[in-house]
Amino acid sequence: MAESEVISAPPVLSTPAEHIFEDPTPIAVEPAGQFPPRTDDELHAIYEIRRTAREIKEGGWSRIGLQFPDHMLRDAGWVVEALSRALAQENPPSTLKSLEGKGGTETNGPTESTPPRPENAQQPTNERIYILADTSYSACCVDEIAAEHADAQVVVHYGRACLSPTSRLPVIHVFTQQILDLDAAAAAFETQFPDPDAAKVVLMADITYQDHVEPLTSRLHSKGYRHVLRTVVVHNPAGVIPNRRLAAPVEDESSPKLDDDVDLTGYSLFHIAAPPPALLLALHSRFASLHVLPTTPTATTTSLPPRIEDPTAMTAALLRRRFARVLTLASAGVVGILVNTLSVANYLPTIDLLRRRIADAGKKSYTVVVGKLNPAKLANFAEIDGWVVVGCWESGLVEEDAGFYRPVITPFELEVALRPESERLWGLEWWGGIEKMEQLQLQDANQDANEEAKEDEGLEAEVDDGGVEGEESAPPEFDLRTGKLVSHSRPMRVVADGHTKKKTGSQSGGDADASVSARESSALVKTAAAGEVATINGVVSPGADFLRSRRTWQGLGTDFDGDERSTVVEEGRSGVARGYTVGEDGSRT
Repeated sequence: MAESEVISAPPVLSTPAEHIFEDPTPIAVEPAGQFPPRTDDELHAIYEIRRTAREIKEGGWSRIGLQFPDHMLRDAGWVVEALSRALAQENPPSTLKSLEGKGGTETNGPTESTPPRPENAQQPTNERIYILADTSYSACCVDEIAAEHADAQVVVHYGRACLSPTSRLPVIHVFTQQILDLDAAAAAFETQFPDPDAAKVVLMADITYQDHVEPLTSRLHSKGYRHVLRTVVVHNPAGVIPNRRLAAPVEDESSPKLDDDVDLTGYSLFHIAAPPPALLLALHSRFASLHVLPTTPTATTTSLPPRIEDPTAMTAALLRRRFARVLTLASAGVVGILVNTLSVANYLPTIDLLRRRIADAGKKSYTVVVGKLNPAKLANFAEIDGWVVVGCWESGLVEEDAGFYRPVITPFELEVALRPESERLWGLEWWGGIEKMEQLQLQDANQDANEEAKEDEGLEAEVDDGGVEGEESAPPEFDLRTGKLVSHSRPMRVVADGHTKKKTGSQSGGDADASVSARESSALVKTAAAGEVATINGVVSPGADFLRSRRTWQGLGTDFDGDERSTVVEEGRSGVARGYTVGEDGSRT
């Protein structure tokens, strides 16, 4: 390149800085960068180095992937070094055996006569540790895709976690312990609930503060709060309290476990640290009231007890906005199935179930995998009227203020949207993610036999006394948000010859198809001109019709006139970036 040719701006194909894709996973605690530097002992406790090394050795894994959220990446290098030393200490020198040709060692496990080695002792081990920094999807989910790129045998997940079951790899969860002033927390609790005898409270915390729940409950129990229950972490996102079970203030082997069917409507929830919005929506109707103890540095450094926050009004407003999105999807003709995970177990059967439900409602579905969500990606699919997210119970909730062009809802909300208007009731329960979709799959399996038995009866019911088909005599459908008439809410019921016919996800019998054709043979049909309507298997394709009629750009070369002469083809650059060869003269730039 000549010296006079200086690039003053990046090429147009570069990604602008304002379009950098950010992780949509909510962070319940403040980023670690706002805290002062920590000592090695504090980091050992926060990242649980000893427990992690012990579980890795017990599992016999040699290739380990460490997954960090963005705000913990500053400690990733230290964690790798500390974990390597801890793994070496799990291999006593007296039991090490050489592995010829493998470049590592194996161990028979520690013995009682072998003393532990000091921190600075460096011994060869056969473990390889990889840092998984940029997650493929939400940071709360285990990134099995990035782990498989490194051929990892186990993933150590640090920070907040949705605890959704994985489909392929084992996981070691390290929640990272955060500091909490128990005296200030107890004082804030007593201020909010001054009567110990009347207070019926369930004590819960963000998963990074979970180790403070038991000592705080014991302290309150000693002060006379006899009706305070605590929660214990379990791997059950579909539970009454996601990933939690109820426990007594002091629980031992002799004390019985509490029943999961405890009526929580008479209890208040006291939550340590700001919970994610999906958890607030799930618990809004299950507790009498919600109370959140903030844990930001500004809230914990003052001498006064932290001020308890009440998210009830905010959560109720969020529920109303979610129901407005459900009404928008109820009149949508094309629904996009947005795959936001490839790791959560049961995601493939969930996609099949959603496709079947959307097809049974007479709507068209498209399945899209885009990785981390942002408005720029979804705006490329302008023909889609709304999206349903297939992901974990936390990342499935997409806030409406994120700037998305079309509404994005959860599978539960889609179930409500696909119901008839007379049955579309917003009940007391809300949940996100795909963890409860297994229950719907079992319901569908039980209903298959009944649907086949009623198939003939349903076909006869499509014709009323006047000989008019059921779809033709259906009342007009309006968008309840805008009041406009909707004429494309069921594109999969419209066939190429102009008749109306339900296109279900299952295969119907030949006799049924013959009876429908016999009734529709006398209908008056306007034949469309060739190329006017794009069809697939006799059914109008909304995507193809949108591409034909409303897309302004339809691919490379479509913006040129067909009669326009092509420009002269010239030989371009070749070679590598450090020195290109231009044209036949071989000049280098």
